[in-house]
Amino acid sequence: MGMRRLSVVVAGGGTAGHIEPALALADAVRRVRPDAQITALGTERGLENRLVPARGYPLELIPPVPMPRKPNADLLKLPLKVRESVHQTRDVLDKVGAQVVVGFGGYVSLPAYLAARGRVPIVVHEANARAGLANKVGAKLAARVLAATPDSGLPGAQAIGIPLRESITRLDRWKLRMQARQHFGLHPHAPTILVFGGSQGAQTLNTAFSGAAQALGRAGIGVLHAHGPKNSVAIQQVMGAPIYRTVPYLEKMDLAYAAADMVVCRSGAMTVAEVSAVGLPAVFVPLPHGNGEQALNAQPVVSAGGAGLIADAELTPQRVIDEIIPMALDAQRLQMMSQATLGSGHREADQVLARIVMEVAGQ
Repeated sequence: MGMRRLSVVVAGGGTAGHIEPALALADAVRRVRPDAQITALGTERGLENRLVPARGYPLELIPPVPMPRKPNADLLKLPLKVRESVHQTRDVLDKVGAQVVVGFGGYVSLPAYLAARGRVPIVVHEANARAGLANKVGAKLAARVLAATPDSGLPGAQAIGIPLRESITRLDRWKLRMQARQHFGLHPHAPTILVFGGSQGAQTLNTAFSGAAQALGRAGIGVLHAHGPKNSVAIQQVMGAPIYRTVPYLEKMDLAYAAADMVVCRSGAMTVAEVSAVGLPAVFVPLPHGNGEQALNAQPVVSAGGAGLIADAELTPQRVIDEIIPMALDAQRLQMMSQATLGSGHREADQVLARIVMEVAGQ
């Protein structure tokens, strides 16, 4: 009697921050068990409709259950919506013979947790420094609870980092460096700063760096700056200085990381994990919105000495000149920071989570 075919259902729809870890886990399971059946749950309006099929996994759509932030009329309509969504999710779990449900938070996870409750074992992974509502519910029902950082606020959670795709965890920055710099048309040897502000770009970063462009050039520093598809930046290149390259967004993040000596960026959970996994020294400029979770996401790396932190309101061209230029020119300091970021655990999180998921599935 052979092992029965492993069937895993992942729930992490909505934003890339929930979908990417789910796909990284799917890839890691596939590497160990190429015959595994992995099904992703999503809703018709989430990014998963583009990301999941592109990575070769089947996507099953369920009705979304929006999470009301405040008690209002929507909250009263929720039970009916939840029931309908849970019912449809149960049908999917039965159809694929699910042996384990892995949830990553967000509005696709809640119906998945409720549908699996008492029927299929649940594994919860929380990527943010502060757990969201869906995962707080899921954690009460789960066989195993995992988190990116030790203080996620989920009782009994084991900290393992964030599962990342293999092109990031296996990235050899030094080996790819020349090819990466050629790809972006950057100076082959100059200290180089990567600047990006999430998928939409960040006005603060754009203003601060374009304002310091000439000082950066005069200091002999190259820049690769993704300003966001809706923004533009005007740069005055300095004659004879390393190039200041601007792009709307970065298609190939692995090459961008390989081209850079340090990065200045926002501190979403995924960004912090990727930057740490590839060993890039960073200056994080947290998005000043929400409940301050971006500053919390950055904290472990900052405490370990792998990154600096500058508040959004304080990032000016002068601050770039006073703080970031000297840092980019200090190779020894960058090397020490790089060592500190590599110790954060994100490089192995995909394999660790895959092993736990297979264990819970009884495989």
